[in-house]
This record gives sequence, structure tokens and C-alpha cells, in this order.
Amino acid sequence: MRILLLEDDKQLGPWIAGGLREEGHVIDHFENGKDALMAAMGQDFDLLILDRMVPGLDGLAVLKSLRASRDTTPALFLTALGEVDARVEGFEAGGDDYLTKPFAFAELSARVSALGRRRDGPQAEPEQTTLRYSDLTLDLLSRHCERQSQAIELKAKEFKLLEYFMRRPGRLVTRTMLLEQVWDMSFDPTTSVVETHISRLRSKIDKPFEEQLLRTRRGEGYVFGS
Repeated sequence: MRILLLEDDKQLGPWIAGGLREEGHVIDHFENGKDALMAAMGQDFDLLILDRMVPGLDGLAVLKSLRASRDTTPALFLTALGEVDARVEGFEAGGDDYLTKPFAFAELSARVSALGRRRDGPQAEPEQTTLRYSDLTLDLLSRHCERQSQAIELKAKEFKLLEYFMRRPGRLVTRTMLLEQVWDMSFDPTTSVVETHISRLRSKIDKPFEEQLLRTRRGEGYVFGS
């Protein structure tokens, strides 16, 4: 999706923009409401992420102006204002969702995906209970994994890690994404939990077989499949 981000915090803004770009989104990042409003009026976006407390023209004023011009782009407010009255004010201005600071990137990502699905309309696809890639199969109900008809015993975190990769074949998965969405942890440069579990997972799903499915991109992250 193409996303407009209005966030003036010098650390938080680039962190949000970088994380969303890692997930494949195109981000136009603005630190003031005037520039964000001009961009939104002149270009098509799939989602607006607006900080409520930007000096001058804030996210609330930006969205009110857009809604007055009949712009229906989904909007997610980010703010430290968590009171009920503040949230109600955001929804009455035309907001679709509201996330208070501080927040985990995994939750922001989930809300972005939900708003994207809402914009695209209801999906009729049934829930997937078995994941397959090449000769590797992962049954989410029975918690059974096998490759080339050989059963592979996975511990709970290894199973969750493999499920995360198999749902994103061919996509770059960063260490930060794994820490937040598999371990529910914030970024920690000192921990080696990701590298340790990746090594254990490789020894089970790749080492005994000719085709290697899980690859490392040095300095970037990991890619499962081609």
C-alpha cells in the first residue's frame, strides 16, 4: 500500500516509516501537517497515519479538511492522547482507527493490514490450516511438520517461527520483525535468540535435505524460499 505518514518525532517517525517499508509498503513521511495535507489532496493514498499532536496543523485538522473535500481514504490516528474524549473526537473527525503511544510495531502492522483489507472489501477466502512450500508441509491444526514424507519434530517457538516464514515466501524478513511478531519483544541488539532459533530450525528443515529453503541475507535478514 501507499501510505501517508504524519509524524514529527525525529526518532519515532523514521522508525515507523522504516518498519512499514520493510513490509513492502510505500511511505511518504511528513513532519508537518501543511505539507501532509497538500500531498494528500494532490495524490492518491491507500492509508493515512496521522499524529494528533503535530505543532501547527495537526493530524485532526488534516483529516477534517480531507473529509470536508470528500476524501474517504482510511485514517489511523497515532497519539499520546488516550482519553475517551480524545478518541471520540478522532472518530467524529472521520478517523477509522486509533492507536495510543507507546505501542508495539506488531500492533501497528496488524492495524495497517486490517484497514487495507477493509478498503479492498470483504475477502471470501477460507482460513488456511495447512501451509506447503516445495516438499515441506506444516499442519497448523495437528502441529505436524514433514518434509519428503519425513516427520520433523519442532518445539513451540520453532513451529511459530517456521509458520511465520511459510506465510511470507520470497519476502525479506528482518530480525526486528521476528523479535516483535514471534517473540513479542521490542528491538534488542544484545539478544541472540533469533540467530539461535534460526540455526536450530535450519538443522531440522534444511540440513538433512539437498534443497536449502531458509537463506540469510547478510546485514538485511532472512528469506524463506525463492
